[in-house]
Amino acid sequence: MALLGKRNQLTVVRTAPPGFYLDGGTHGEILLPGRYIPSGAVPGDTLDVFVYRDSEDRLVATKETPCAVVGEFAFLQVVSVNPRIGVFLDRGLDKDLLLPRREQGRPLRPGDRVVVRIAVDEKSDRIIASARLNRWLNLTPPGYVEDQPVRLLITGETPLGYNAIVEHAHRGLLYHSDLTCRLLVGQQLNGYVRAVRADGKIDLTLNRAGYRRIAPLKEQIFATLKASGGRMPYHDNSPPEEIRATFGVSKKAFKQAIGALYRDHRILIEPSGIRTAPAGGEGKPIREKGTGWGRARK
Repeated sequence: MALLGKRNQLTVVRTAPPGFYLDGGTHGEILLPGRYIPSGAVPGDTLDVFVYRDSEDRLVATKETPCAVVGEFAFLQVVSVNPRIGVFLDRGLDKDLLLPRREQGRPLRPGDRVVVRIAVDEKSDRIIASARLNRWLNLTPPGYVEDQPVRLLITGETPLGYNAIVEHAHRGLLYHSDLTCRLLVGQQLNGYVRAVRADGKIDLTLNRAGYRRIAPLKEQIFATLKASGGRMPYHDNSPPEEIRATFGVSKKAFKQAIGALYRDHRILIEPSGIRTAPAGGEGKPIREKGTGWGRARK
């Protein structure tokens, strides 16, 4: 059976002047207009199509790809407003998508952009959008593991960081303290799971945890250090803003990378900053009591 608002693999059953008619199962035959018919296609072929309703509420198919399908979240632009029923959003198809008044979280005007969830209205069996995001998010703690890659959609900023929708299903948070730049509502990113809370919310990061994150970072810092003549004025007490401006990472990540370079005997850490360690193992760093950092033995 053809699924409304989704991509489907449908078989061509016959041709007609308007185009191909596809087998929609219990929905009957579904028209694929002639302008979308692939070159060389014939009855019996199976085509990948998106199924939706046209302006007369008839099921139709298209080879075009919408910005999102039913069950997904997307950041869409308002193209027109009907004060009685709602606003219409550009979803990348000939027919715009209705965001009903009852599903709006705030007043919208043409040109505005809004994060919405694509759904099928149970009463009308039409594809609609909803900006009331919380009702669509799954609050059941997901089975993610630490450092698992996930797809993110930024939905807003809070004092702690940025809210994000994880894999079109769950709520997550990226903390300001872990970020090196501002993020934008509607921005789509690849991130990683830091932890899953008992309430189902997810702590996120844009960097891989542990060694997989620190290994490339410590090489980046060491290369920058050598390019600067072997000395740089950055250390444990450097302001986080300076660390971000120079290395593009949080101070926490910087300290972890510096600690790894120190343990590898590749750098020395001094009150004035860091420098490359002498070749041949000279100046092997030792930990000075009470400092938490290593210094070279003179």
